[in-house]
Formats: sequence, C-alpha cells, structure tokens
Amino acid sequence: MEKMKVIQERLRTALIRQKYYTDVRRRPLEFEVDDWVHLNVSPVKGFLMFGKKGKLSTEYIVPYRVSKRVGNVAYVLELPQVLEVVHSAFHVSMSIKFLGDPSFIAPTENVGIKDSLSSE
Repeated sequence: MEKMKVIQERLRTALIRQKYYTDVRRRPLEFEVDDWVHLNVSPVKGFLMFGKKGKLSTEYIVPYRVSKRVGNVAYVLELPQVLEVVHSAFHVSMSIKFLGDPSFIAPTENVGIKDSLSSE
C-alpha cells in the first residue's frame, strides 16, 4: 500500500507540473458578436477549397464577421458563397482576432493579373 501511495503522489506531481506548463502557453480567447476574425486553415491543408496547398499555403484567410456564439468555445462566421460547402461553426482555437478596420478589406474576386504578373 505504501508503494501505491508513492506512485499516486508522483503521478499527481507530474500532472501538476504538466498543467503548469500548459497553462503558461494557453491564452484565453473570447469573441463578441460582430467582431472580425481571421480563420485558421492550416489543419485542413489537404482541402483545395482554401487555395494553394503545401509548404507555401496561407495559415489564415481573410477576416470574417462573427454572427453568432454557440456555447462557450464555438462561433458561427459569415462565410461567402464560395465557402458554402464548409460548415460555418468553428472552434475558438481556429481563429484569431482581426485588429484592423474591416472597411479596408480588399475584395479578392476581381483581382486581374496580367501576363506580366502585375495587377492594378
């Protein structure tokens, strides 16, 4: 019984130590309705619907508005029609807050690239 108590105490100590290191790196994320967030797409690199896949693919895509909060850690985003096949509810860890003015977001649909690889 003494060995069991020693083992349990050491496991408890290891658990406390691991929790401490995890909590140091963890940051609380919370968004409000009408906030703008960048969507993290790196976990779904295999899908081509977000653009280029592989080494040079983007980690975050253009900001979207939070339209609804679902529970404590899930949010519904207003996605464009191009991404209608993607479910609009995302976990809080999949996004970062957009720190800027949403009126300055340039539309990506009408970008005309010329043969000389330049655009207006």
